[in-house]
Amino acid sequence: MDKHALFQKFVAFSAAVHQTTHEMTKDVKSDDITPVQYSILEYIALSQPVTPSQVSDCQHMSMPNTSRELKKLSEKHLCEKLDAPDDRRKQYYRLTQEGESMMSEAFKRIEARFLRRIQDSSNAELEEIERALEVLRSKVFSD
Repeated sequence: MDKHALFQKFVAFSAAVHQTTHEMTKDVKSDDITPVQYSILEYIALSQPVTPSQVSDCQHMSMPNTSRELKKLSEKHLCEKLDAPDDRRKQYYRLTQEGESMMSEAFKRIEARFLRRIQDSSNAELEEIERALEVLRSKVFSD
């Protein structure tokens, strides 16, 4: 196996993932939040509860910017801060009910777009896609 060629395919695949993600998520966010805030909410929705440092790392943001955005989202009642039970100095964020509702609506719209993309796939192709996603998740995209 030519691992350099495999890496080149991975780079092309990663670029395609970013482009497709952009297309599938465009116009799903509320006009009340910025794209950065949507991205933070999406991360919280998929990984909650999260620490500010986890948000900072995942979103490639400085801690001051992360703190400012989390504060804005809290003021909009989309997420809330919690103290860690084992260490009162450590804080976590999770979505509020309003934040959950907003992200649920966004994910429904994204799911509809995803289903349109795969609508002509056979059951065998769908099973192959599912297997490919699982292999990628476990071998490439896991920690």
